[in-house]
Amino acid sequence: MSRIALVDDDRNILTSVSMTLEAEGFEVETYNDGQSALDAFNRRLPDMAVLDIKMPRMDGMDLLQRLRQKTSMPVIFLTSKDDEIDEVLGLRMGADDYVKKPFSQRLLVERIRALLRRQEALNADEAGESEVAQVLTRGELTMDPLRHAVTWKGMDVSLTVTEFLLLQALAQRPGFVKSRDQLMDVAYDDQVYVDDRTIDSHIKRLRKKMRSVDSEFSAIETLYGIGYRYNEE
Repeated sequence: MSRIALVDDDRNILTSVSMTLEAEGFEVETYNDGQSALDAFNRRLPDMAVLDIKMPRMDGMDLLQRLRQKTSMPVIFLTSKDDEIDEVLGLRMGADDYVKKPFSQRLLVERIRALLRRQEALNADEAGESEVAQVLTRGELTMDPLRHAVTWKGMDVSLTVTEFLLLQALAQRPGFVKSRDQLMDVAYDDQVYVDDRTIDSHIKRLRKKMRSVDSEFSAIETLYGIGYRYNEE
């Protein structure tokens, strides 16, 4: 049973969404502010967190920043209806997905299940191959899906589930262009729609993390109007 942390200062949302998730077979932990959630996460991390952005004591952005210092667990943001800035900023800070308020609880459940499936796929040896065969090496890049581990020039890089999947898709075929639609198919289930801005934000965050260990990192090339390409260095 997956444990989902729901963090929102709206008690009606906490009550209704937690009831829905529990009916779907999830174990749910609820918190009405970011600081309470962080205190609990320091003791024991959930399998996934669903965070509101605007909360007292510690908002969702601050909480996400703290979380990304120690974990790559999947995170979904709940964003304001018309606030695109929140969506873009949240993705660039390391959220895996976002759902706009007011939202369909069925949609939220689908997004949660999709993220958990992606996390499980990274952790599972579905092909039954040895761990050595699973490791992907492209020049200075090494990716180990079984351990969700990435190194660049021997230095560890911590990626979210979405960032890992996007980098893996690009690095598997260096020199070949992946369109945004193809990258969406890699990172999201068919029933989950995201727009181009979402993929672009994830790629920007991915580049920023790679450049944090190598300021000259340039392996991911943007082909404007087409997509992205990984160039083996």
